[in-house]
Amino acid sequence: DAARVSGTVGERYDGYAIMHGTASPDVRALVDRVNAERSAIYAEQAAKQRAPIFEVGRVYADQILKSAPRGTWFLAQNGQWTQK
Repeated sequence: DAARVSGTVGERYDGYAIMHGTASPDVRALVDRVNAERSAIYAEQAAKQRAPIFEVGRVYADQILKSAPRGTWFLAQNGQWTQK
């Protein structure tokens, strides 16, 4: 949450984390690790539900938006950034 609150990490409309601004290699590694974990979860859920993985990611993106701390940046599908 600290990286999101500081503004260096944001969330995308598809349920994946994204860099927002300049970040250290450690923060970039964190984003890569989080996205790998999320990808595995989305793939598992997509297989269980027989749904496209991108649809599963979008459902999770909605949940992430609701639970993210104040100050988190979100990248919409249209390329616009908004802050919670």
